[in-house]
Amino acid sequence: MARTGLAGAVRVARWADAALGPGRDSATTDGKATLSDATAERAATDLGLSAAQVRADWDTARLAGLIEVHGDSARPGWRLRAWDRDDSAVLRGWVALFDAWSLACPEPAGPEPAAVAEVVSAMPQVLSFLQLSAGPVPVEQLLDLLQQRVTELRTERCEVPYGPGAADSAGPAETLSPAEPAPAGDTPLAPLLDWAVKALASVGALTSGDGQATLTPLGSWAVWVKLEQICVAAQSPAGNIEQSAEDMLRGCAQLRPNAARAEYRAWLAARPVGSAVTELLGAARGEDALLRGLAFEALRVVGAPAEPDVRSVVDEPALRPYALLWLAEHDGIDPEDAHEVLTREEATWLWVDTAAAVADHGETAMLVRHLEAAVQPTVPVLLDEVRAVGHPRTVQVLVALAAAHPDPALAKAVRRAAFQVHTGG
Repeated sequence: MARTGLAGAVRVARWADAALGPGRDSATTDGKATLSDATAERAATDLGLSAAQVRADWDTARLAGLIEVHGDSARPGWRLRAWDRDDSAVLRGWVALFDAWSLACPEPAGPEPAAVAEVVSAMPQVLSFLQLSAGPVPVEQLLDLLQQRVTELRTERCEVPYGPGAADSAGPAETLSPAEPAPAGDTPLAPLLDWAVKALASVGALTSGDGQATLTPLGSWAVWVKLEQICVAAQSPAGNIEQSAEDMLRGCAQLRPNAARAEYRAWLAARPVGSAVTELLGAARGEDALLRGLAFEALRVVGAPAEPDVRSVVDEPALRPYALLWLAEHDGIDPEDAHEVLTREEATWLWVDTAAAVADHGETAMLVRHLEAAVQPTVPVLLDEVRAVGHPRTVQVLVALAAAHPDPALAKAVRRAAFQVHTGG
């Protein structure tokens, strides 16, 4: 089902891979592999599609990680390369699209941005209810649930009641100051729920009609997986010694540092150092940012024998910040000071990569706290530099951060940054 839903995006991504790029005879006249008007028209002619459909499939391909845009150029993503041989790459591509559902359709123009952010934050509970219902659910019932969840979100923020008569009933310490933006308490949620349902339907997560909504089998699976990540305790690490590097690292993900290091030592002791280091670096090159960080933690246990291999990957963009930190610590620099070997751009790339790991595997509160780890002094400066660094997970990280942050104004700024990255602004 995921392959079918992403077939159009794959088609356009493969066309771009074959037809675009510097030095290609068939490249666009400006030499850029971006989707200019001329490129969209040419793709439409070659593929027998309309330019609008090409653009829609292109956007889907970007959100699903089939295409990665770096500055003024685009290149095939890892998922496109693995598409025909790796079902997990297909599923991960669809899950990435599912996570970015709020970018799949333009949001309504009327409602306050804060209200939009609240609805995006509340939709996971709505989707969980759909998954547990295992069948059609009246939209009116979903609207009631959405309203309840939005109210809970405002209560969690200790938000002052807003609406006719609210100021009269509030005490002196509870009234809103003239300079404080009022929450979007009077914004009708029905149009926003309609937008959310349409956006989720556009990515294949649900279907709607006759006043009801139903999760697709793929949507139900995705929600179940996310619930499992939240609710199910980590399995025992017993047996990791016989696992591949990737599976071993996943088995150690929930362990405390000392217990994880003991697992790394046992795993390393069971195989030649050279092949173990090669396997760990292979796991670090994968798409899962959590495994990338854990792989270099395991390489710290290896120590000096890993130095030549670690030094050899310094020029790989995805591994460079991790490798530089590893080498700095290996050379005797205090781990607390090792980050000083990174340039501002490298530190920002590492911040996005770590945020991707938190978004995929951690709690929302951890993602909010991750803001404090940024080297930038303010959020606007951070967003400017994050947009410029070109990390392939930038959009997904910003979407997740906007959904997690309790400050509507900050969430709005982060969502705007995600939209600008998504649209190439």
